[in-house]
Amino acid sequence: MPAIFVTSTGTDIGKTFVAAGLIRHLRREGRPVDALKPVVSGYDSSVVETSDPAVLLEALGRPVKADEIARISPWRFHAPLSPDQAAAREGRAIDFEELVSFSRHAVETTTGALFVEGIGGIMVPLDDRHTVLDWMTVLRIPPLLVVGGYLGTISHTLTALHVLAQRKLEIAAVVVSESERNPVALDETVASIARFSDGIAVVGLPRLPAGLVEHPVFAQIAALLAKS
Repeated sequence: MPAIFVTSTGTDIGKTFVAAGLIRHLRREGRPVDALKPVVSGYDSSVVETSDPAVLLEALGRPVKADEIARISPWRFHAPLSPDQAAAREGRAIDFEELVSFSRHAVETTTGALFVEGIGGIMVPLDDRHTVLDWMTVLRIPPLLVVGGYLGTISHTLTALHVLAQRKLEIAAVVVSESERNPVALDETVASIARFSDGIAVVGLPRLPAGLVEHPVFAQIAALLAKS
């Protein structure tokens, strides 16, 4: 499996949950895997156990410790805002070239699969000039687009697919992560998106009961990613 960039149409949709599920699946198969979430906003060190980096580390079987968090998430900001705004609140800024170099080094040196998780949606600003889309474009690794099942997701998803295609990014798959409240059945949303996805695989991930983190769909997604 190549390196995969996990991205989305927005925030709080399920990128980290999907990445963690895929990590667990690969580890159960005995396959080497690592993950990065280089940029994190809304990070509170007093409740680090519930943070996105902690979720990824637990899936990796790594300790949730300061050095491990710094290893996978070097750019951490307290305010739950877009990265450029969150960094500005702290008198800081993300060096885009440094972010790219950090990500590219991991892609080139990691043995086995690597998930690079973005932040927010594909057009979230990282600094005054660059967005998550620019980050993906420079890295040139296949995006896994995670979307929700909420009202409006079809338009948001197709817009994202169009934008990614314009940058000539080879999209690995689309995962529809069922939202808490869905006006339409998950399989109907998947079918509607698939009709316009230009052959890109669209997979539905049902909303799981609290505490449940495993589902057969992760094996299906992993098989698709292996073909990327």
